[in-house]
Amino acid sequence: MPTLLVLAFLFLMDTDGYYKVGYVIKTHGLKGEVTIALDSGRTLPEVHKALFIQHGDQFVPHFIEHHSLRGQKAFVKFEDISTIEDAEQVAGCGVFLPIKSRPKPAKGAFYGDEVIGFQVRDHAGSVIGIVAEVSEGPNPQLIVHHHEKEVLIPLNGPFIQQVQRSKKEITVDLPEGLLDI
Repeated sequence: MPTLLVLAFLFLMDTDGYYKVGYVIKTHGLKGEVTIALDSGRTLPEVHKALFIQHGDQFVPHFIEHHSLRGQKAFVKFEDISTIEDAEQVAGCGVFLPIKSRPKPAKGAFYGDEVIGFQVRDHAGSVIGIVAEVSEGPNPQLIVHHHEKEVLIPLNGPFIQQVQRSKKEITVDLPEGLLDI
């Protein structure tokens, strides 16, 4: 366990370098396995040998011994977690991977966490607001702060016209009256 503590200090970082793939729901079995709920649309790429579990403001690498996937759940056995008591210590913790290992999205697509803080403009160039959050699920939406209220812009459909990562801008074409709701 001392090696784990040394590694914990090496990964004391902010979340900017990581993206969340899910969180540990509970223990699974008696030998230290855990069940991880994967966020919508996330999976565990086969190339990763470790997952980073967030303990407070630290990202601690836990090396994968083996895992299996069923739907949006992963059943994982880590090398350094061998008892149910050890597994209980990570229950409820977020599970992350380094952003640099995330696959590039398809042309015109984007990851929700990468557009937080982007400026949203209409097709005429007027500023609508700033992306505060991206809700995921069956009907994903941009949550934009517009004149001290939240506006929900659906990601499905023809509303998102362009995403310019270099300018941190999203151009939208909204139906008349959407901003007045």
